[in-house]
Amino acid sequence: MGQPISVVRTTVDGDVAAFHTDRGITGQDGAAFVSGDEATGTGSLPGNLAARLFAADDAVSNVFIVSNQVVGSRAGGWDDPSLAAISETITTFFVFYAEA
Repeated sequence: MGQPISVVRTTVDGDVAAFHTDRGITGQDGAAFVSGDEATGTGSLPGNLAARLFAADDAVSNVFIVSNQVVGSRAGGWDDPSLAAISETITTFFVFYAEA
């Protein structure tokens, strides 16, 4: 149940990476988070995604989600494994398959 979100482009500039998706995750009002605990406490869709992003990579220090963009800051910059982990977390966010 649910469809994957496609990450159509990723832009990296130093410690910041922007993941551009094929669908909106929020409205025009963005949501910013500095920790998994803060994100989890909101109970919102962007908060839930941010919490998963913090859990996927301990070096992520900030997440901002607006419309179809997910922007993350990562101490020490981004490498291929960290980009892949965050991209996979975004891609599978809407996917849920219940055990039969």
